[in-house]
Amino acid sequence: MFLQNRLSSWIAGVRRQIALPLRIELWNGQQIDFSQEAPRVTIRLPRASAARFLLTPSLAKLGGAYVEGDIEVRGRAKDMIAIVNALARASLKTEGKFARVARNFGHSRGHDAEAVRYHYDVSNEFYQQFLDPAMVYSCAYFETGNEDLATAQRDKIDHILRKVELRPGQRLLDIGCGWGALLLRAAERYGARGVGVTLSQNQYELARQRVRQAGLEHLVEIRLQDYRDVRGEFDRITSVGMFEHVGRRQLPAYFAGIGKLLAPDGLALNHGITSTDPDNGATPYGGGDFIDKYVFPRGELAHLGQVLKAMQQGALEVYDVENLRRHYARTCAIWSDNFEANAERVRALAGDKRFRIWHVYLAGCSYAFRHDLISLYQVVCGKAGRDPANLPWSRRYMYPADPAAAALSPPPPA
Repeated sequence: MFLQNRLSSWIAGVRRQIALPLRIELWNGQQIDFSQEAPRVTIRLPRASAARFLLTPSLAKLGGAYVEGDIEVRGRAKDMIAIVNALARASLKTEGKFARVARNFGHSRGHDAEAVRYHYDVSNEFYQQFLDPAMVYSCAYFETGNEDLATAQRDKIDHILRKVELRPGQRLLDIGCGWGALLLRAAERYGARGVGVTLSQNQYELARQRVRQAGLEHLVEIRLQDYRDVRGEFDRITSVGMFEHVGRRQLPAYFAGIGKLLAPDGLALNHGITSTDPDNGATPYGGGDFIDKYVFPRGELAHLGQVLKAMQQGALEVYDVENLRRHYARTCAIWSDNFEANAERVRALAGDKRFRIWHVYLAGCSYAFRHDLISLYQVVCGKAGRDPANLPWSRRYMYPADPAAAALSPPPPA
């Protein structure tokens, strides 16, 4: 009775603050609506003890209860995420344990490899259910916002390769190469010689298979290797959607390592998610706790300011910075829609629990990017101290006058 009274008081308090298209179904069959609008999300509490998840509805607590099957939630993922965030804002203070606290973890080689395998080695077929055919698992680039996902991902790769001014015959290192899409494009369209490294066994095997099928083994090498073990000199280095695994304290060493591998006149590009909190805090209301437990173990987000400082500490000079937050919000929204469209197949591949994790994770990421809780930056850099006469006067070279024609034409000669 005490718990039910507390729940009734909480419901009344939320209703006074906000109207939501939400229905709560209690264990005794009672239904409570939070507005006159037809509910788009229903939360069912199968037993009285489940009420505790609503009394302090952090993203970690409610998300964990949904994942573990302690509560049932019905509705579109984007509606679920919007309503849970609204409940958190109405019930919790963005301070104390619900604040944007910086997350710090140890990052040994063993821990990093384990975290990568946990996230990426679900199965290649699982990722195929929501990614584009090239399986590019990072922020796409939308020239107009109307492109389909496959086009936007191809354009993202071309945007990156133009930014680093890739030329035929140059040696390219792709750190965290995923399933190899960037390296394949670099070899096919630009005639570059590429090396890609990943710690995911599944990515390694499929990327190698794709290289063989494309007949590009003479240009592209895929390695199952830690980026810290790479040796040699490269004209161009890309790191796309990988540095979130590095750890904030390790960023100066990470960028120093890139600098050591980079040719004197080389260019590097880092593409990664950042915190929008100047103090490097995770997303509020426990979102970071949920992601660390269920999605990205030991992942850490640095503010852009720390990223730029770490690059300078690593003896790199920043040449160009571009914010792609809007692009990642759309990318994640498309992934979420694809995931739900293939829900039956995803559930069969991954099981109920992992299905629920990713159901809320993808929509949650789109929400976080849309609301400026996290961001995405591409940063171009080179060795510090270069003669500025070798640098371009403007950014015009990154943007062809006719993007459609540029996608079909060869790059300019060296």
